[in-house]
Amino acid sequence: MLYNMRKLLNIALLFVFVISIFSFAKKKQSLPTEVSIQTNMGEIVVMLYDETPKHRDNFIKMVNNHSFDSLLFHRVIQNFMIQGGDPQSKNAVAGAMLGNGEMPGGRIQAEFNPNIIHKKGALAAARDNNPDMASSNCQFYIVQGRTFNEAQLRSMEQRRGTPYTQEQIDLYKTIGGTPHLDMGYTVFGEVLKGLEVVDKIAAVARDANDRPNQDVRILKMTIISPKKNRFVKNPAYIVPSSGR
Repeated sequence: MLYNMRKLLNIALLFVFVISIFSFAKKKQSLPTEVSIQTNMGEIVVMLYDETPKHRDNFIKMVNNHSFDSLLFHRVIQNFMIQGGDPQSKNAVAGAMLGNGEMPGGRIQAEFNPNIIHKKGALAAARDNNPDMASSNCQFYIVQGRTFNEAQLRSMEQRRGTPYTQEQIDLYKTIGGTPHLDMGYTVFGEVLKGLEVVDKIAAVARDANDRPNQDVRILKMTIISPKKNRFVKNPAYIVPSSGR
């Protein structure tokens, strides 16, 4: 009898231990993926959204494969965005026109979400004029943008197809962004650190094709350990049911 009781107790303790480990792992996995973008003008840290899993997983794959290392921010427009990820930019000669390169593999299916907008610091996928509005598998941009007033934003709602929330309007009125791109290009992340670097890159001198006169290079991208205390809830962002 005593042996059986001890055996049952040991099984119960083991069960509690396994459940604890599973709960810890699940909690740890709930943190978003963060990526460090090291450039020759400073570091930008971005968070990838779980709500856009196709884009998130593709970006993670490209980072782990070092596909972005040594590429340029080949197109920059102040008060709009900075764009990179063209594989042809790695060894491009000065003045060469860039922006048509692709990595092996097809486009990424669009993942539009009315709750995720092109606020300043948004990380989004570039695309060509394909009818499905599917994304490039490698080219991306980071929004700098500008501020808009409420009347301008209300007029953009017709193009967007869904109304903005008051929180989204307030965000565009205060920090700004590129609302005319909403529901037309997939936003799949946002800058957590380094908006000043985005501003600095956007301000560089550029040629008639918006390529910087002096190369702005991505030295490397790496997946980094997420820091929960660095995540700041954005009213324009869906908070998953698991919580952040």
